[in-house]
Amino acid sequence: MLHRRHLLAASAATLLPAPALAQADNRPVITIAVQKIANTNTLETLREQSNVGSRTWGSYGETLIEQSWTGDLSLRPSLATRWTRIDDRTVELTLRTGVRFHDGRVMSAEDVAFSFGAERMGWGMTADQARNLFGTIPGQTQGRTPPPEVLAVARRTYPAFERVQIMDAETVRFVNRVPDVTLEGRISRNVGMILSQASFHESRSWLDWARRPIGTGPFRIAEFRPDQILVLDAFDDYWGGRPPVRRLRFVEVPEVASRINMLLTGEADFACDIPPDQIRGVTRSPRHEVVGGTIMNHRLTVFDKNHPHLRNPLVRRAFTHSIDRDAIVSALWGGTSRVPRGLQFDFYGEMLHSDWTAPRFDIAEARRLLREANYRGEPIPYRLLNGYYTNQVPTAQILVEGWRAAGLNVQIEMRENFPQVLSREGQRGVRDWSNSASFNDPTASITAQHGPQGQQWQIGEWQNEEFGRLSGELETSVDRARRRVVFRRLLEIAEREDPAYTVLHQSVNLTAKRRDLQWSPGQSFAMDFRPGNFGS
Repeated sequence: MLHRRHLLAASAATLLPAPALAQADNRPVITIAVQKIANTNTLETLREQSNVGSRTWGSYGETLIEQSWTGDLSLRPSLATRWTRIDDRTVELTLRTGVRFHDGRVMSAEDVAFSFGAERMGWGMTADQARNLFGTIPGQTQGRTPPPEVLAVARRTYPAFERVQIMDAETVRFVNRVPDVTLEGRISRNVGMILSQASFHESRSWLDWARRPIGTGPFRIAEFRPDQILVLDAFDDYWGGRPPVRRLRFVEVPEVASRINMLLTGEADFACDIPPDQIRGVTRSPRHEVVGGTIMNHRLTVFDKNHPHLRNPLVRRAFTHSIDRDAIVSALWGGTSRVPRGLQFDFYGEMLHSDWTAPRFDIAEARRLLREANYRGEPIPYRLLNGYYTNQVPTAQILVEGWRAAGLNVQIEMRENFPQVLSREGQRGVRDWSNSASFNDPTASITAQHGPQGQQWQIGEWQNEEFGRLSGELETSVDRARRRVVFRRLLEIAEREDPAYTVLHQSVNLTAKRRDLQWSPGQSFAMDFRPGNFGS
């Protein structure tokens, strides 16, 4: 029941003079309906490495160098204003001054060193502790020691990290143990977001910290309820200018139809992960539109070569030739996607092998390979999630139809989450995945995902001795011509001779939104609500 003093206070508020009303915050509250907020139920990028997690992290955290996802895909200054190569294994960075964390503290060189240091990245753990990459969801633990998967992610991102050396209050050096022509790109990875060392030490536990990391982004974390909602409030001391949105609400809504309904009824301002066949239903409303396109991410089918019938590479090669990729692009994506040149991206520049192609669709060749392998129709499991990826189940139906036409006895096994997909319980066979390129070099994808520090290798799904050796060479060679030769050989091994995966199509990221909101999608899953990319 309202007391009289509350009613009087409310009445007084309505009588405030015009200048007082003018001080009200009229920036919009924006609600985004998403199919998933985070796979690990954390917001720490050293643990949350996912397509869905990449949608939100840039709102609360930033790196020293950033990728221009809404621009030309070049590297540009962020928390560092400039950088210089000292030698083949050292980059010197000048820090932006006056940057504040969400706890009010000013970012320092010590915070940068902490963000790459052992406390956060787990460098003190052993490599054996870092197995089973993404195989579990973090639980509550005592103290601030990170879970072993943190080290696995750190090692995958910075395989030869040595130290961050503080030169003075505004200058640090990122030092690698070995030469690396891609250091600037690696520094731009979201794993390297700069966080408050003091706030980390004030946290009760690693999980508490991981659910509310204190960064420098335009929004601060106000509330995070895993599997339900993430609320980010504007951080008006943001170095890049006052955010144009007062509050962002990411609401988890797994079903596409429900997300679209929220948008059309005004409950949401954005609805993410829209299949092309739903575009017409959205655009029938004159108040709404669908934006987006292809991004730097490819959908894959991945193999576990430990399965008794997948040990033979001929069987895996048969899988790759039984996929009608053009049918997937045409039937499910309405031509908005395309079949990529293997695990490559156009912004690789001189490293791109433009004559490389995905395996051709050839049922006769697949059947020949199965006869040569003496495969006799034994069952092979296909662990499948219900719609984590856009069009995931319809894609699986086309895949299975082609595989069965070739004579492969593929059995779908539905799973609820990625830990269940990756679990060693039972027999793994085939699964869905996607790979991104976070900067313009093959080490951002093929070695990071499939090399010795990558997920397939770490969980015991796929290994190849020559591939492992050449991964190290690609990551350390400064001979650009030789690096191109090595990359070609990696493609030959992983996509032809001893398939680790096979590409399906380039990912398309479509977002339905209110037409009156001025917002531009980028060439990644990230959503940018900073000044300059949002208006109303």
